[in-house]
Amino acid sequence: MNRTERLLAMVQMLRRHRHPVTAEAIAREFDVSVRTVYRDVIDLQATGVPVRGEAGIGYVLDPGFDLPPLMFTADELEALMLGARFVRDRGDPGLVRAAEDATAKILAVLPPALKPVFSDASVFAPNYREPPRDRIDLAVVRRALRAGRKLEIAYRDLQDRPSERVIWPIAVGYMEAARMVVAWCELRQGFRHFRADRIERMTELDQRYPARRSVLLKSWQAEMAAERSRHDATSQKSSPAP
Repeated sequence: MNRTERLLAMVQMLRRHRHPVTAEAIAREFDVSVRTVYRDVIDLQATGVPVRGEAGIGYVLDPGFDLPPLMFTADELEALMLGARFVRDRGDPGLVRAAEDATAKILAVLPPALKPVFSDASVFAPNYREPPRDRIDLAVVRRALRAGRKLEIAYRDLQDRPSERVIWPIAVGYMEAARMVVAWCELRQGFRHFRADRIERMTELDQRYPARRSVLLKSWQAEMAAERSRHDATSQKSSPAP
């Protein structure tokens, strides 16, 4: 990459990290010398980019600094279009509309040279399996999730057994076979996955659940990782010896 591209990429690298990044780490990522990193940082600071650094600690980018959309690289634009097409094929109606609006906003501010890179990007995420029709509005789930509010649902499991539950939504999964609400279930006192097409009725409650969603999400991810490890270990034991 040329020097201008490297300076922009350096800003993006600093945005990715919450903690200071050493000059040595920056030099390794861009395959340049530490002396070059020092010069690049000075040039960024001279143009108004709020990079702060201390000897022996590293560099950080002050919060609030942002790059204009025209600074997107071709790879970044293709990644955004891939995401938009994924949402178009798998998202709920609210997210599909949001993806279309976001795409229009990006196209409106891109310079002419970059518009075809975005609109004609040759990256796709086709979905050849139409998921079952949801009985609920997932926009309500996503709203409750962001607000940390409980949901009361009427649910039928795979054996068609009905149940009434209060859940704490923490994530929504958009798979090919179905859309899934990940939540802590008060009835089962554990994490459960609820298919949106099997939720017959849903009410958003005024109650907030008594835990941070980020903490619950990490606990669920740890539980899923442990389950995968147990499954892999069981599969290895049951596999015949070569």
